[in-house]
Amino acid sequence: MGPLPAPEPSFRELRRVVLGEALPRRVHLAELLFDDESLASLAQRCGVDWVPYAPELAERHWRATVSLWHRLGYDYVRVSRSISFPGLVRKPSSGVSSGSRDWVEEGQGIIGNWKDFDAYPWPQNADFSRYEYVSRILPDGMAMMVSPCAGVFETVAEKLLGFEGMSYLLADDPDLVAAVFQKVGELFESFYRQVVQLDNVGGFFQGDDFGYRSSLLASPSFLRRFVLPWHRKYAEIAHRRGKMYWLHSCGNVAAVMEDLLSDVRIDAFHSFQDEVLPVTDFCRRYGSRVAALGGVDMDNLCRLSEEDLRGYVRGILSSCMPGRFALGTGNSVARYVPVDNFLAMLEEARRWG
Repeated sequence: MGPLPAPEPSFRELRRVVLGEALPRRVHLAELLFDDESLASLAQRCGVDWVPYAPELAERHWRATVSLWHRLGYDYVRVSRSISFPGLVRKPSSGVSSGSRDWVEEGQGIIGNWKDFDAYPWPQNADFSRYEYVSRILPDGMAMMVSPCAGVFETVAEKLLGFEGMSYLLADDPDLVAAVFQKVGELFESFYRQVVQLDNVGGFFQGDDFGYRSSLLASPSFLRRFVLPWHRKYAEIAHRRGKMYWLHSCGNVAAVMEDLLSDVRIDAFHSFQDEVLPVTDFCRRYGSRVAALGGVDMDNLCRLSEEDLRGYVRGILSSCMPGRFALGTGNSVARYVPVDNFLAMLEEARRWG
């Protein structure tokens, strides 16, 4: 049996559910991103004429992307990747897929001193063409959730300074670390101040990985000094215009969750691993204060049989519905996620209740 027909999109209804203004009448869906190969496979299953992204094919690509999110049953489409930081390490992937992959820089990054900082070709302007185009072609009831690219912490720690380089600079030249965060944070702030003025922007969905399975990647004091104030600014920009601020962060972020709720004031949190904090426990603990997005553990999504996965998803829905919740993967629709399992997850959402 194939997936049940998708309901008509209603971002207005999703917004009320996320903000706790109404109980959901159905299970809404939420995703941070789809891998390009996953989009191609799903498009084939859904009868969408898929067009991979290329600058000369941008409008056809975004039209196909919007059509696919719509047919799968989402109330929004996420649009991102408008700011590019030169120098990102790219290497051929090995075995699991075609093409190339982004690699995290754990050692020295692109910037190691003030000379590097001054010489770095900082992005000057974001490209808003994709946001403007998607805004014009959205089906009735849909909106955009937007971001410029990967998060402030990820951009600085993984790409510009490197984790090891940043750690040494915190002792040797903390002003340089502060300057890099300031530069990146301001670029993002400028983007959000401009993009929020476009039609059909429902809010910001920013990814920024703070943690790993057992802890944060940096101390709470570090995040409170260099990172969280920027997220607070972006949330303020969204809220002043009546938009939402959703945050994706992998890993164990318990040490700063109260900061995210009380200081940053996120409206929804995304990224769940059962080994860290199952979404069902998150909903019981924080469900009156913030929405939970996703929740289907990636390992279970990939490795369970379809029958067992359906039971697992029904268990999540029984615990989290009705409430401030939208169903989806615990992280993203990666290229290794079995298409049949992903579609089974969506089908259980449509069957609920």
